[in-house]
Amino acid sequence: MSDENNSEADEDDLAEGLEQKKTSGKKIIIIAVVAVFILALGGGAAYFFLSGGEDEQTADAEHGTQEGEGEAGEEKAGEPLFLELAPMLVNIDTAGGKPKYLKLTVALEVDKQSSLEELNKKMPLIIDQFQTYLRELRVEDLNGSAGMFRLKEELLIKVNDAVYPTRVNDVLFKEMLVNG
Repeated sequence: MSDENNSEADEDDLAEGLEQKKTSGKKIIIIAVVAVFILALGGGAAYFFLSGGEDEQTADAEHGTQEGEGEAGEEKAGEPLFLELAPMLVNIDTAGGKPKYLKLTVALEVDKQSSLEELNKKMPLIIDQFQTYLRELRVEDLNGSAGMFRLKEELLIKVNDAVYPTRVNDVLFKEMLVNG
C-alpha cells in the first residue's frame, strides 16, 4: 500500500512540476514581450526628442529667417543629383585567351551642386581610376549579383579617393555588357 501511495505522490509531484514549467515559460515570454515593447517605446521617444521634431523650413519660419538671407554660403542638400559618365569600353584580363571587352556606363550620385562642379573638374582622375581598375578584372569577377555588388563598391571607393574631399554617395550602373 505504501508503494502505491509513493507512486501516486511521485506522479502528483511530476504533474505539479510540469505545470510550473508551463507557466514559467509563459511568464518568460510575457516578460520578454513587455521588455521589447518598453525598449521600442523608449527608442522611439529618444529619437523624437533628440532629432528636435522639426524640419529646416519650420525652424527657419520660427526663427525669422527670410528667404535669401544666409543662403549665399549654404546649399540645399537633400535631393540627389547625378552625373553621367561617358560609356567606357575596356578589354578585361582573360589570361591569354580570346580577348573580352567590358562596356560600362555609370552615373555618380552626389547631394550638392558644388559637388557636381568638382566632379566635372576632376573627371580625368575619375576616368583614370576606373580604367585602371576595370582592366584588371576577369570575367569571373563580374559574375552574378555578388560580382556586380563588389564592382560597385570598388568603383565607389576609387571615385571617392580621386575626388576627395568631395563625396560621391553612390555609383549607379546604367549599362554593363561583357562580350568577346
